[in-house]
Amino acid sequence: MLINRLRAHAYMRRYELDVLIATSPVNVTYCSDYYCWIDRLVTKYMTTPGSSSHLDNRSFAVFPLEGDPALVVTPIFAVNAGGLWVNDLQIFGEPGLDGVFRTSSVPEEQQPLLDLLLARRKRPATAVEALTTLLQARGLAGARIGLEMEGMDPSAREALSQALPQAAIRNCSNLIRLIRMVKSAEEIECLTRAAEINEVTAVESLSLARPGRSMSELIHHFRVRVAEMDADFDHFAFGIRGLGIATEPHYVLKDDDILYVDFGCVFRHYFSDGGTTLALREPPIELLKRHAALRSCIDAGVEVLRPGVRSSVVRDEMWSVLNEHGITASFPHGHGLGLEVRDYPILVANNGLRILDDCVDEPSDLPLEPNMVINLESAIFMPGVGSLHIEKSFVVTPGGNRPLIPQDRTTPFEVQLT
Repeated sequence: MLINRLRAHAYMRRYELDVLIATSPVNVTYCSDYYCWIDRLVTKYMTTPGSSSHLDNRSFAVFPLEGDPALVVTPIFAVNAGGLWVNDLQIFGEPGLDGVFRTSSVPEEQQPLLDLLLARRKRPATAVEALTTLLQARGLAGARIGLEMEGMDPSAREALSQALPQAAIRNCSNLIRLIRMVKSAEEIECLTRAAEINEVTAVESLSLARPGRSMSELIHHFRVRVAEMDADFDHFAFGIRGLGIATEPHYVLKDDDILYVDFGCVFRHYFSDGGTTLALREPPIELLKRHAALRSCIDAGVEVLRPGVRSSVVRDEMWSVLNEHGITASFPHGHGLGLEVRDYPILVANNGLRILDDCVDEPSDLPLEPNMVINLESAIFMPGVGSLHIEKSFVVTPGGNRPLIPQDRTTPFEVQLT
């Protein structure tokens, strides 16, 4: 179970919600463990020409305060719901299955799905109709409903409102993000494994760097090794001569390159994100001093990374250290990690904005809480000279923090040429 169930229930009680409904693919996964790759890709116009580019809502996760969670999915992808902790599965529309060979069998564990798909009864025609039917059957037609509206097509939102005129429907898009900030034990396990795979494969890949070798070879190795370790590629970015960040892989390394690298993979839907400095030569003393300043910057952030501290305080401490070293062109900051490469909290300067929807109204300068997983990072770009980078991951603990995994960023990653 990915969802932090106790935290979700606490927020629901605080804001007097009877049920949460997740509509975006990422939050359907969070609330149910259900995942289907195509949910994040298919938009309305792809199935209905002339329609909008909004995602075509074909799955909903229903998370009630009382009672069992439920899942609404399209029939042809319902097989992805096998083995989940959510047992109440609802489908809509015709499954489109050829039932001629009825003498064939399926494994015992898939028999309930087959029975559901072949049941001779009238089904709701759309996902919204199935969701409405489910809520009515659960006695939630007049409930206080937290609906993730950001992930829902406007026409679907209107259809749901019209079908449930007695319900008090409130936008809970940011509420779900605030729930997701603090990770469950299972989430931390996934994030730890993602970071381990990321670090190992990145070190292997960076070790291949040689003058005259294309970055594409390093990235290809990273992709292959990530896949071999049951993860998915997310990104491998690098600096080019201090001019900025590139993802175009055909840059050919030079014998004097010192460059920013940032890499990430996804394990069981959870993101990793790491970064270091790749050096194809021994860095001159002035660059080593700047790298040491970056290290001190990260250390300063780690020193104040503890429960109750506002996000901006961490960033301010990091920025202060860089300023003490005479560095004024950088972006020291931090961010949460989770089902997205950047979860709340975002550790930047206090911008005075608020995180709000129909339920929550919180300052964007969020306080840290135990079991947040947070990255701290900073980089320096020097045109024509090179670029430096450090990025590391931490878990906030009741008494402070701990590294998510070991990540040695003491010095730049210097290639051993033979």
